[in-house]
Amino acid sequence: MSDATCRAHTPYGDVIGHRDGAGFVWKSIPYAAATGGEHRFRSPRPLAPWSDSLDCAAFGAMAPQGRDGPVPMDPTIPMSEDCLSLNVWAPEPDGEPRPVMVWIHGGAYALGSAAQSVYDGRSLSESGDLLIVTINYRIGAFGFLDLSSFSTDEAVFESNVGLRDHIAALQWVRRCIEAFGGDPSNVTLFGESSGGASVTTLMTSPRAEGLFHRAIVQSAPATSVYGADRAAQVAARFLELLELTPDRVGELKTMDFDRIVEASDTLCYEVPTRVPGTLGLAPVVDADIVPRYPVAAFQKGLAHRIPLIIGTNHDEASIFRLMKSPLMPVTSETVSEMFRAIAADHEDLPAFRIAEIMSAYPDRSKTAGALAISRDAGFKMPSLWIADAHSRHSPVWMYRFDHATPMLKAARIGAGHATELPYVFGNFGTLNRDPTFWLGGRKAATVVSARVMKRWVAFARHGVPALLDGGKHWPLYTESARSTLVIDGQDRVVDDPDEALRSAWGDEVLGFS
Repeated sequence: MSDATCRAHTPYGDVIGHRDGAGFVWKSIPYAAATGGEHRFRSPRPLAPWSDSLDCAAFGAMAPQGRDGPVPMDPTIPMSEDCLSLNVWAPEPDGEPRPVMVWIHGGAYALGSAAQSVYDGRSLSESGDLLIVTINYRIGAFGFLDLSSFSTDEAVFESNVGLRDHIAALQWVRRCIEAFGGDPSNVTLFGESSGGASVTTLMTSPRAEGLFHRAIVQSAPATSVYGADRAAQVAARFLELLELTPDRVGELKTMDFDRIVEASDTLCYEVPTRVPGTLGLAPVVDADIVPRYPVAAFQKGLAHRIPLIIGTNHDEASIFRLMKSPLMPVTSETVSEMFRAIAADHEDLPAFRIAEIMSAYPDRSKTAGALAISRDAGFKMPSLWIADAHSRHSPVWMYRFDHATPMLKAARIGAGHATELPYVFGNFGTLNRDPTFWLGGRKAATVVSARVMKRWVAFARHGVPALLDGGKHWPLYTESARSTLVIDGQDRVVDDPDEALRSAWGDEVLGFS
């Protein structure tokens, strides 16, 4: 091996990484076997060992998904069902085991890839002298459509296969990460949006217990986990889109995956259009991987007792208004539809409870009010419910990301959904024609990013975030104070910053079953 490459000896075979700054990167290391054909909609299968070294110089295939979605994907990256791979960024090996951070990307359970440039792990790895692992997993219908109600002896379908992929990747980390200089006993799982909700769900999954030791949850729609009856209805609609009767469900095993992707994309946007506030494809309570609704599990004290950082962005819903996306209700009409559907789903929910919530938003008939309600229903309140419950037995730190560049403020995006991602990974300018700094603000953003990375890294290394400016501690979140770090040009700690809205919503979880 030259100074430009590094060989790691895993239990499955050797993999060759390549110099990337001060460290090395291994791209597209398989963590499970291919999932096509008869293995579609099934648990990931173990890897077969290889004899020749794998040259891990380029990103592997992304999971099947539409290429015309709101998030641009690199057109040079292939798409295949042989997509269960991960990427590792690691410092120069010196025999000292280092902490590991494992990233689950977001994308409404239906889009995204670990190869997206915003998730490049080099800066975070170098700044923290630790390992960054980013994973590909099955998304859309291939990962989060529950066809188990149609399963037969001839054509077997399993639930939550995307979550099963996450677990397989974490098992790979436990078994293999030492070969890259990582410490398998110090693993932090972190994710954003549906990736963050995957983290909260795995925190309540017995199958994932012990596979990670800390968690960071960014903007998680944690209540977007549904019951078996609703999942079966969505699956039946999926068969309708493909003009399949239930007795022909086995044809899905051999159908061209482009047809499945097309139906998946249709379902992804059709369901939230019909029932605002819901996702078409999402985890399901299956008495196996997900034994109960995750937020309810937190409230019953049944989550893994590990330290947690959790938070949301100040203007989560703004980006959905900009994209005209139905994934979140962003008008007064669709917000009202969402609450009518919630009331219908909770037969014992008194009408005055909805009225109390709505009264906390005096401008609810305007766009700003609708966006605030949508933000709180989808992200803020689920995060607060989890923080309240988890803080009763485990360390919790709560944040709210408020920072926005002048251009994002002018565009009325502000600190919108996913705008914190470049700050976490230290990667700006990763979008085509990125407008973020058209009106300046890069220097300030770089300073904010350095602070965010420092705190995430310290948490991964020590189990507590780094000190704030002036040597002060980021205080633990408790139900009595609800101390929250507001991340902006100048960070500040505020006790219960959204007290009025939180009180209006109350402690009872409002979501869809």
